[in-house]
Amino acid sequence: MAAAAKGSDKKATEHPDYHFIKIVMTDGSEYMTRSTYGKEGDTLNLDIDPNTHPAWTGGEQKMLDRGGRVSRFNSRFGSLSFGKK
Repeated sequence: MAAAAKGSDKKATEHPDYHFIKIVMTDGSEYMTRSTYGKEGDTLNLDIDPNTHPAWTGGEQKMLDRGGRVSRFNSRFGSLSFGKK
């Protein structure tokens, strides 16, 4: 009986804050949804979404270079060769 009483004493902090955030898709479209991500009014920019992921497009993935990540990677590691010489 003591375990049941102890389990029923829920703290207010056990549940995360559930609030509205803005989702920005790769094509620039956006919508509001409720989430536990960040804080009220934050923006979540997606790098991969149903518009670009091959599981939904039925083909090749379109690689978008957001913030120059791919360019930065290629400039740092593009000269490495992994094949036999």
